[in-house]
Amino acid sequence: MARDRKPFRRRTRVIAASVAALTAGGAVLTGLPASAASLPKGHDVSSHQKNVDWSRAKANGARFVYIKATESTTYRNPYFTKQYDGARKAGIIRGAYHFALPDKSSGRTQAAYFARNGGRWSADGWTLPPALDIEYNPYDKKHKCYGLSHASMVGWIRSFSNEMYRRTGRHPVIYTTTRWWNTCTGSSRAFASNHALWLARPNSADAGVLPAGWSFWTFWQYGSSGSLPGDQNLFNGSAAQLKQFARGR
Repeated sequence: MARDRKPFRRRTRVIAASVAALTAGGAVLTGLPASAASLPKGHDVSSHQKNVDWSRAKANGARFVYIKATESTTYRNPYFTKQYDGARKAGIIRGAYHFALPDKSSGRTQAAYFARNGGRWSADGWTLPPALDIEYNPYDKKHKCYGLSHASMVGWIRSFSNEMYRRTGRHPVIYTTTRWWNTCTGSSRAFASNHALWLARPNSADAGVLPAGWSFWTFWQYGSSGSLPGDQNLFNGSAAQLKQFARGR
C-alpha cells in the first residue's frame, strides 16, 4: 500500500497474469474460483485519494474498501473520517488499516493508537475487521525488517494482534507479501489459524507461494491502478460470504 507522505508503488500485474502466476507451483492458493471475475471487487485508499467519489466507485463495482487510518503513533489520515463514512453511505463495506512501524513503538502501543483513531469493528455487516499493514521498512532500506529479529517481529505482531482483539473482538487481517513474511518473521506459522491473509501483489520470486502457514488468501491486492480509486483488490468468496466475514462469522 502507499505511504501517505511519500508515494510508494509496487510492481503492477494485470489480473489475468496474476491469476496464472498465483496458481502455479509451490504452495498454491486454494479456493480460487474458475473465473476471478466472479469475485467481489474492492480497493484500498489513503490520503493520496483525498475526496473519493464513492457513488462512482460503487457504480464501477466496488463492494468493499480498506481505508488507511494510522501509521505508527504519529500519523492519522486527515481524510479518514470522510472516506470511511462516505463509503458506508454509498453502500460499500469498509474497514480501516494501520501501517506498522515496528521500530518506533510496541505492537500494543500502535494497536491502541489505531483503535482510538479508526481501527474499530462492529458486527453490523458493513465493517471489516481492522487490518495490519506490515511490509518492508519504507524509510530505511538497510533495515528492511526494522532491526528486529525473527522472534522479536513475531512478538511485535502478536502484541498488536492481542491488543486489537482485546479492544475490538477481532484479530486483525494481516496485509503482507510472501517474501517479507518469510524473511522478517522466519516463516512463522503462528498467525495463520486465526488471522485472515491480505496478500499484497507478489513479485516474480513470490509467484504461486503463500506466506508460511496460510493455505489460502482472504483478500488479494493485485494491482495499483484500475477502475477503482487506489489499489485494486479481490475477496476470495461470494458477496454473501463477504457480508458474513464482516459480521464475524
